[in-house]
Amino acid sequence: MMRLLLLLLFSIGIVHAEEFDAKVIAVMDGDTVLVLRDGRKIKVRLVNIDAPESDQEFGKESRDALVNMVLKKQVHINSQAIDSYGRMIAELSLDGQSVNEEQVNKGMAWEYSHFHRNKRYLSLNQQARQAKRGLWAQSVQPVSPEQWRKTHLKKTHVAKAVSSTQMNAACGKKHLCRQMKTCEEAKIYFLQCGVQTLDGNGDGVPCENLCPQR
Repeated sequence: MMRLLLLLLFSIGIVHAEEFDAKVIAVMDGDTVLVLRDGRKIKVRLVNIDAPESDQEFGKESRDALVNMVLKKQVHINSQAIDSYGRMIAELSLDGQSVNEEQVNKGMAWEYSHFHRNKRYLSLNQQARQAKRGLWAQSVQPVSPEQWRKTHLKKTHVAKAVSSTQMNAACGKKHLCRQMKTCEEAKIYFLQCGVQTLDGNGDGVPCENLCPQR
């Protein structure tokens, strides 16, 4: 039985159970944040939920909801695993309230628990749907991120490959905010290229003239 349990845990990521407090310094999308812990930046993927992709319908609204909830705030993180992308999989809470659950309850994300067996998240998902909150209020039938990724997989992979090539070629050539044209470009140079000069005040947000935080 123990061997089976370990295999199950490793099937969703490397076991990495710990709890700590950290400040949210950036929100990537409706289910992923960047936190600062003892001077180290950690990307955290919220467990049990799946938010619309950034370029998917309702992606911006989902991200904005998470921004309003946690950005620049101290949250409690219950880490459960590290996934294949190196992200920490965790439950976030703020003032005793589960951030993960709140995203589903507000209709800003889908329930996405392991094998869809978490009754708490299933119930919240159903309640949000019946009340037509958030993405459930759309005039068209919402498409889950899981299904959306399947139909956009090839397009997404090609786009990422091109983006990655361009990024690798450009990394190191720019190091000042005045050289950045958009907030997205500044984030790529800061988060992926590691250009620390874009974060003059050390708060984890690059080029605040381009990326104003609420």
